[in-house]
Amino acid sequence: MEKRELPNSTLILVFGILSIVGCCCYGIAGLIFGIIALVMSRRAMEIYNADPELYTGYQNVKTGKILAIIGIVLGALGILASIVSLLFFGGIDAWQQAMEEISREYGG
Repeated sequence: MEKRELPNSTLILVFGILSIVGCCCYGIAGLIFGIIALVMSRRAMEIYNADPELYTGYQNVKTGKILAIIGIVLGALGILASIVSLLFFGGIDAWQQAMEEISREYGG
C-alpha cells in the first residue's frame, strides 16, 4: 500500500515557524500561530499513531509541534514584557507621549 502524507503536516511546520517569527509582534501573533499549530499537531499525531505504516510527514509534525511550543513560550514572554514595560514606564499615556516624541524627532 502506498504511503500518504499526513494531513496538514506542512501547514503545521509553517505555523510553527510563523509562531516564532510572530513573537516580534508583541507576542500576539506568535501565540496565535503557536496554539493553532499545537492543536493541529495533536490531531495529526493521533492519526499517525492509529496506523503509522500508512503515513509520511511525521517529522514535519514533530518539528512543527516543537516550534509551536517555543513560539508559545516566546509569545507569552513577549506579552508579559509588554505589560511589564507599560507598568514600569508610566502606563499607556507615557508610552503614547514617547511615540509622539519619537515621531516628531524623526519626522514620521
